[in-house]
Amino acid sequence: EKQVFQLRAHMYQARSLFAADSSGLSDPFARVFFISQSQCTEVLNETLCPTWDQLLVFDNVELYGEAHEMRDDPPIIVIEIYDQDTVGKADFMGRTFAKPVVKMSDEHYCPPRFPPQLEYYQIYRGNSTAGDLLAAFELLQIGPGGKSDLPPIDGPTDMDRGPILPVPLGIRPVLSKYRVEVIALGHPIFMLSVVWGRRACPQAFEALDNQYTFASQDLPENELLHPPLNIRVVDCRAFGRYTLVGSHAVSSLRKFIYRPPDKKAQHWNMTG
Repeated sequence: EKQVFQLRAHMYQARSLFAADSSGLSDPFARVFFISQSQCTEVLNETLCPTWDQLLVFDNVELYGEAHEMRDDPPIIVIEIYDQDTVGKADFMGRTFAKPVVKMSDEHYCPPRFPPQLEYYQIYRGNSTAGDLLAAFELLQIGPGGKSDLPPIDGPTDMDRGPILPVPLGIRPVLSKYRVEVIALGHPIFMLSVVWGRRACPQAFEALDNQYTFASQDLPENELLHPPLNIRVVDCRAFGRYTLVGSHAVSSLRKFIYRPPDKKAQHWNMTG
């Protein structure tokens, strides 16, 4: 029997990707393949931890077989990561595989299976690991009522991103405002740039003599979903050229996190 589905690929983030450019960074995007269709996320420039926060919707996916077979053993989704070059074709960075959570038309869209939760998928480049993808995938059967019976895509909306849909509420992580502060010591010919999530810190160290900089960004409240902090040191050459000296990734920020004391708790301790 022919079954018609809609696939929703919730592409939230990748981390610790392969550095494809001489700068020690990449311009990554993801391509999602399912059956005979494929779609791409947007390209994010100069990062190893892109936060795409993007929903890709595959409409009218036709599959053949028994309904229970589709639910228990759906086809595999292939996700490939590429580095976008300004000249020539994109460079392959790695690949991973996933299976969607399947909802048949006679099932309710409710916990514990729905909405699906973000999971980490290991990315491989040949036989070597090449980062992780944080995403969720759901395959929704289109019943007699058509697409009107599908669960709605529950915001948020971002008018600045045009037709790009963000990952819906209930699937995307709850975010809080964080600020990273960096103090560095070193030789004045070097410059340090700190790459955190989607972008780099707005200020770079042009002379590392007790230099200080900071950047603010919305990050998940769940510490396990924090992207690494990537630090690059470059040598400043003539005519505005930079040569990468080295890089380092701080994979976990847990030991660096400072949380201000709870004022209410302090008040109760003082008055109680």
